[in-house]
Amino acid sequence: MTSERQHAVVIGGGVIGAACAYYLHRQGWAVTIVDRGQFGKQCSHGNCGYVCPSHVLPLASPGAFKEAFASLFQRNSPLKIRLRLDPALWSWLLHFARRCNTRDMMAAAPGIQALLNSSRQLYEQILQEERLHCEWEPRGLLFVFQHPQAMDHYAETDRLLRDSFHMPALRYEGPALNELEPALKPGLAGGWLYQGDAHLRPDRLMAEWRRHLEERGVVVRDHCEMKGFARQGGQARAVLTTQGEIPAQAFVVATGAWTPLLSAHLGCRIPIQPGKGYSITMTRPARCPRLPMILEEHRVAVTPMQTGYRLGSTMEFAGYDSTLDPRRLEILREGARHYLHEPLGEKVEEEWYGWRPMTYDGLPILGPSSALANVWIAAGHNMLGLSMAPATGKLLAELITRSEPHLNPAPYAPTRF
Repeated sequence: MTSERQHAVVIGGGVIGAACAYYLHRQGWAVTIVDRGQFGKQCSHGNCGYVCPSHVLPLASPGAFKEAFASLFQRNSPLKIRLRLDPALWSWLLHFARRCNTRDMMAAAPGIQALLNSSRQLYEQILQEERLHCEWEPRGLLFVFQHPQAMDHYAETDRLLRDSFHMPALRYEGPALNELEPALKPGLAGGWLYQGDAHLRPDRLMAEWRRHLEERGVVVRDHCEMKGFARQGGQARAVLTTQGEIPAQAFVVATGAWTPLLSAHLGCRIPIQPGKGYSITMTRPARCPRLPMILEEHRVAVTPMQTGYRLGSTMEFAGYDSTLDPRRLEILREGARHYLHEPLGEKVEEEWYGWRPMTYDGLPILGPSSALANVWIAAGHNMLGLSMAPATGKLLAELITRSEPHLNPAPYAPTRF
């Protein structure tokens, strides 16, 4: 690092931190990434790998709170809330419930879509220019339904996405669905194919991104936990870590679901709850699906990768619980059995969980902290961190370097809470 170059420290080595580091480096900054564990090993490791512009609507939608309340009394619900004496959880749930209406859903969706659409285009550019090999496949995403009533009910959502967000899907029913995807059992009600979606293998992406960044001089420090900031005149002078002080001119906090634990350092409210998701990575079954799919009525995601096969999803609000619950993994297996000829691969390679950083309005938190003018927050991407990462990194780099932002940053401002 030369003395003329400005230096940024990115705190958090997930996909959001990697994207921020990538775009800051492209702007000519020297960059150091620090992570309390290992780069790319948290929620960016075992997710389902979707890059999905189809996911425009936030979780807070009409009927969502009713479903969440019902889950309290269902043993094997894909959505689970573990009630406990936690004021932050109760506050989050209250705000979430208030937003489960059409007006607030439609208000949040444009901000979600802007990041999704931008990231979908940027992924194509990054992967081509930088030659990152991550099993990228732009084959679309298939939403599959078991029963005709659910299929017909989703037609209303499809109409909304088509008319309001220019996000049409192709409808397949009966034999046409099995011709499209022979791995599915016959007799299912149908499916909706969003052709603009894509998927990749997340752990390969993170390994490739690390290789690329380090080859270009970005420093990655694993097992380097943030302890706070050294302050000077309303700004941070350095980040304090278990490996000593790291001075810089700008700092990006991209710590995902852990971000609320840093709120005292950031000087603003961070209403993020950890939403625990699970996945099982296996060898590819002999009759492996060609398309990635979401088995909607059972909330199971299926990702056929070039070198593997993954079942994922479920949502569990259990705080920072670090146990791997076999019952949640069985929900994935059992759900897939309803739809697929061969729902499981022969060999299990990994059983995994990760904490998704859930905001109650469905929008990430992107912008400067209230306490320190040169500390920026990039967190709260809900279930869409992988899908939103490139646009997030580019937008943060533009804001930090005072360049013209390619997206309107207002919907993501930390001050909105």
